[in-house]
Amino acid sequence: MSLNRPVGSHTPTSGGLAKAALPYLDAAGSEVAQIYVGNSRGWALPAGNPAQDAAFRDGCAERGIPTYIHASLLVNLGSPTPATVEKSTATLAHALRRGAAIGAAGVVYHAGSAVDDGHADAAMRQVREALLPLLDEAANTEGPKLLVEPSAGGGRSLASRVEHLGPYLDVVEWHPWLGVCLDTCHAWAAGHDLACEGGMTQTIDDLVATVGSDRLWLVHANDSMDLRGSTRDRHETIGKGSIGEPAFAELMTHPATAGVPVVVETPSEGHAGHAADIATLKRFRP
Repeated sequence: MSLNRPVGSHTPTSGGLAKAALPYLDAAGSEVAQIYVGNSRGWALPAGNPAQDAAFRDGCAERGIPTYIHASLLVNLGSPTPATVEKSTATLAHALRRGAAIGAAGVVYHAGSAVDDGHADAAMRQVREALLPLLDEAANTEGPKLLVEPSAGGGRSLASRVEHLGPYLDVVEWHPWLGVCLDTCHAWAAGHDLACEGGMTQTIDDLVATVGSDRLWLVHANDSMDLRGSTRDRHETIGKGSIGEPAFAELMTHPATAGVPVVVETPSEGHAGHAADIATLKRFRP
């Protein structure tokens, strides 16, 4: 099994972290795991179960599976609502603590939105004020890293296209504990033409030109239900959406993705759908 570009899926944990996730990982053929450690659309910050944490951490270590946490989808450090910024910061701090407990490599969060143009400058200051203490603490304790995921666009997004990542990283002084998670559905929705021949390659080239060759730490490989530039974040099974299989073949052979874990977040009822997508992406590996 080549782990040059390990492929896995977002993994359910309902019923117990280790009890639910480990069998799912095995059945799907996952080589990397991504999980939520709380409600994906809520602010609750559950403490976790120490026994399940340990069993999950040990089980992933035995399998050689790196683990990532996806923070709540409500996180928005650029929000004009102070309570949202406060809750978003607390949510990321919680995810980093939980990540340390389960041996996660990183915590993924969405870049967020200023909501309107008049708040754009203040939103970027909020990102700096919220992230720098979190990044410093994580670095000082050698905890999980943070990965910013560009959004699908719309709503005065702080980063949707890959070129927006330069200014975003600028505000946190290119902190070494902040990397990038590229979501292919988001990039397509934000206007990158991944479907044309060489389009995925060009987008990744542009990403490297913007943030360097060492900041792409994770890929979310998702096809899209919608047309390019839609700003709609609706994932589809690999090869059955508007992006198409050839783009994902380019993704899996691009030099910049060598060694970068790839996670599918495609629609799936049970592990079979994810297993099929994982098998497809593995087939494209060099």
